[in-house]
Amino acid sequence: MLVRELKLKPNKSQEEQLNTMLFQCTGLHNLILRRIKQDAKNKIYHTKYSLFNQFAGHSKKTDLHSRTIQAVIEQAYLSWDRCFKKIAKEPKLKSIRNQISSISFPDPIKRNKITNKIIRIPLIGKTRYYAQILPEGNIKTARVIKRASGWYIQLNINAKHQFTVKDTQEKVGIDTGFTHLAVLSNGTKIENPRNYIRGQKRLAQAQKGLRKRLVSRLHERIKNRRKDYNHKVSRKIIEDYSEIYITKDNLRNQSKIFGKSVSDAGISQLRNFLIYKGENHGRKVKLVDSKNSTMTCSDCGALTGPTGLSGLAVRQWGCVCGTLHDRDINSARVTLNVGLGINLVLGKELRSLPNLNRNPTDLSVGGSILMEEK
Repeated sequence: MLVRELKLKPNKSQEEQLNTMLFQCTGLHNLILRRIKQDAKNKIYHTKYSLFNQFAGHSKKTDLHSRTIQAVIEQAYLSWDRCFKKIAKEPKLKSIRNQISSISFPDPIKRNKITNKIIRIPLIGKTRYYAQILPEGNIKTARVIKRASGWYIQLNINAKHQFTVKDTQEKVGIDTGFTHLAVLSNGTKIENPRNYIRGQKRLAQAQKGLRKRLVSRLHERIKNRRKDYNHKVSRKIIEDYSEIYITKDNLRNQSKIFGKSVSDAGISQLRNFLIYKGENHGRKVKLVDSKNSTMTCSDCGALTGPTGLSGLAVRQWGCVCGTLHDRDINSARVTLNVGLGINLVLGKELRSLPNLNRNPTDLSVGGSILMEEK
């Protein structure tokens, strides 16, 4: 499934109608959330289809399409369903400051309704849009989205995004981070543009001036730049390598320690891009457990690298086998080894050595390493 967005150019009456539909979607969403919560106290539990039946015919009383009403009901039902299963927290009601920002149209849109920079949207009618070439394929669903920069329609097209890839058997491990967005096992380092950090000064000026619309637009611009960069990086990696192994870091815990640096990097987004593009092009993309990846020597398997938060300042360290490592490149190589099933286990003889210096900053240590290949 391929997603394409068209930027709309609605007239004033169409824009008013869209804003009214968003307001009604927000009210309906809150109504469903409250009903499920209140009935659950009386041990009355609804199914998705029973809720559909309760609101049958409401499209005649509102400006919403019947399928749009069903989509809003399904969204609210799934929010409570995830809460009851203890996957997520209790859903919160939407407010004027946090309205629903999209209108779903689950029915397919025929291609003959998109002609000459005009698209026919259910209930809205013919709406102009900025010219863009759409790939061939049936349009399964559509969603109208309101953003700071205007109105968009998001089309889900039954097609695959294909581009030319190299005929290669080269494998690579990837260590993701903040200083560099990604470090490959072959030594390549991909810079992190830090879009949010660079845009903080302009954001602060807009926030101090109470220019809410400009603040929203700046946030959207940062988001678009991050997305565009991650698309380009993921495409380049998919083009060049047949097997890709990525560190599976716990980004939620990292964000509690390092804050906005984690969100600014967009590591989770880069992973998702690599996974779906790899599936479309026959590449093997796998997430690998990153436990001890920074303290494990990629040559001998000894756990002599830097540890803890204090060890983050150590960017180069020497192993007892005499190898000098770049912290990030070594971690990427360990990730590749684990992904390929290569596991070096340090022998008991080395652990029992009394004079083994495990200081990661001391490059003078050396000695023979006893290994067992598992």
